[in-house]
Amino acid sequence: MKVVIIGAVAGGTSAAAKIRRNDENAEIKIFDMDYDISYSGCGLPYYIGEEIRDRDDLVPRNAEFFKKKYNVDVFRRHEVLKIITSYKFLIVKNLENNEIFTEKYDKLVIATGAKPIVPNIPGAEKSNVFYLRNVLQADKIKEYILAHKPKSAVIVGTGFIGLEMTENLKNLGIEVTMVERLNQVTPGLDSDMAVYVEKYLKGKNINVILDDSVVELNGYGLINQVVLQSGKVLNTDFVIMSIGVKPNVEIAKEAGIELGAKGAIKVNTKMMTNIENVYACGDCAESYSVITKKSFYRPLGSTANKMGRIAGDQLSGGNLEFRGILGTGIFKIFDMTVAQTGLTEREALNEGFEPVVCHNIKPDKPTYYNGKEMVIKAVADKKTGKLLGVQIVGYTGVDKRIDVFVTAITFGARVEDLFHLDLAYAPPFSTTKDPVMYTGMILDNAINRDRKLITPNELHKLVESRNDVTVIDARICKQFEESHVDNAINIPHDEVRGKVDEFDKEKPIVTYCNKGITGNAVQNILINHGCKKVYNISGGHKNYKTQNK
Repeated sequence: MKVVIIGAVAGGTSAAAKIRRNDENAEIKIFDMDYDISYSGCGLPYYIGEEIRDRDDLVPRNAEFFKKKYNVDVFRRHEVLKIITSYKFLIVKNLENNEIFTEKYDKLVIATGAKPIVPNIPGAEKSNVFYLRNVLQADKIKEYILAHKPKSAVIVGTGFIGLEMTENLKNLGIEVTMVERLNQVTPGLDSDMAVYVEKYLKGKNINVILDDSVVELNGYGLINQVVLQSGKVLNTDFVIMSIGVKPNVEIAKEAGIELGAKGAIKVNTKMMTNIENVYACGDCAESYSVITKKSFYRPLGSTANKMGRIAGDQLSGGNLEFRGILGTGIFKIFDMTVAQTGLTEREALNEGFEPVVCHNIKPDKPTYYNGKEMVIKAVADKKTGKLLGVQIVGYTGVDKRIDVFVTAITFGARVEDLFHLDLAYAPPFSTTKDPVMYTGMILDNAINRDRKLITPNELHKLVESRNDVTVIDARICKQFEESHVDNAINIPHDEVRGKVDEFDKEKPIVTYCNKGITGNAVQNILINHGCKKVYNISGGHKNYKTQNK
C-alpha cells in the first residue's frame, strides 16, 4: 500500500506516524510547500517575544527524523498542483528547481491546513504588513524588529493570535494598538466576559479600538499609517494582520472533493471524504459539535493531531472514529488566562436552547493562600439541566477548571452532577468547595430550586419594562455608599427578616451582594416568606459594575 499525504504539520505527520505504527510495510510519502515541518504554530508569538529563544524548540522534527524513526519520506518545498482522483495520482512541483512530476497513490490524506485571511485593502501587500501562520513568517517579523527597532505596532484583530502577539510585542517595549471590527474583544467570548479582557488590556496601557475596521494602509515603501473606517489615522511602524484563517482547500475543491457548510473539506467520522480512498484531517477539514452534532470549524493543533491519528488509523486497518469537539480554547495575555469550551450564551440561544446563565466569581484557592479570583460564566439548558458551555477569565487555576468542565460536558453532565465531583482539595490547590462545584450549585439552584438568576443586562431590561421592581443591596452600608446598583435600596442581610412584610410579595424583587452568595441567602429568605418573583444578580455587584463600565 502506498500512502501519500499532502501537508506535514500537525495532521499530516500524525497520520503518517499512526500508519507506520499499524503497518510496517506501507510506503508513506509526505509533500509540503514549506521549509519547516511538524512545527508548533501556537508557540510562534512567544518565539517573536523571545520567551522561546531557540528556533529549533519550535521545530523539533525534520525530514531526517521522520525517515529515521518512521521510515517516512518527507519532501519539503514540494507543492501539489493537482489531484487526479479518477486515476489516483498527483501532479507535484519541486519549488526549488521547478521540476514537475506525477506521483501515484493507493490512499491519499489531505492535510493542507489553513491560511491567513488577507483583506482586500490598499497597502496590505507591503513588506511591513505581516501575517503569522508559520515559522518563516515568524522569522520575518523577528528580523524586521531587529533591523528597524520599531516603537509602535498596530494589530488588526483580537483573537488568540492577536492577543498573544500584543503581549509579546509589549514585552519587547513596543507600543501596541489593537483594532477590532466588532464591538468587543475576543470574538469567541460572550460580550459580558469579553469586557473583563478589555478592561485588563486597557489597564496594561494597550490602546483598544472597537467597532472599527481598517480601510487603507499608507506609506511609501513601508506602511506608516493605518486608516480606519471611522476616519481615525494611526501612526505605526508595522502592522500584524490577525483577522482569522480559512481552510486551504483549493486543490481539493478542484478535484471534486466535497466541502462542508463551513467551507472546509467534508469528512465522516472516519475522516473519509466523498471520494474513495481520499481522507482529510487537520485545519482543512470540517469538525462537528459534540453538543449540537452540527458541522463546526475551529482550527486548533490539538484537533488536527486527533484527526490525523484517526485518518492514519482508518486507512491502515484500524477502527478509530472522530467523536466531535467542543471548540475548547485557552490563551494567556500577560498574567491573565482566558478559556472557553462548548456553547456561548448567544450560540445556545441560536441553537434553540433555553439557556440559564450564571457568573460565578471565586478564588482558585483560599485567599489566605494567595488565591486569585476568576470569573466563570456557565451556560446550561433549562429543559434538560445539561451543561452547555463555560467561559473563564482569571489568573491561576483556569486551565484546571476548564478541563474539568470539558470532561463534564463531553460525558453529558447535568449541573447537579458538578457538586458531586470528588475533586482534589488542599489549600495550595483549591477551596473546599471548588469553583467548579460552586458553579454547579448555582445553576442547580436556578434550574431545579427556583432560585432565579438575572444578569446585569436582563436587569436593565426588567427595570425598563416595568416600574414596580424592588432592588435590594444586601451588603453593609459602607459598601452600598461606595457604589451600588441604580435605584437600589440598602437592606443588609441581617436586617432582611425584619422587613419582609414591607414588600409586595407578588411584585419582582432583585437581590444582590458583592459576588452573589449573600444575595442568594437573602433571596432564600424572601422566597421562604412567600415572595413569588425573586431574582439574584448573577455575579453580584462586581459583575454589574464591570458590565456598566
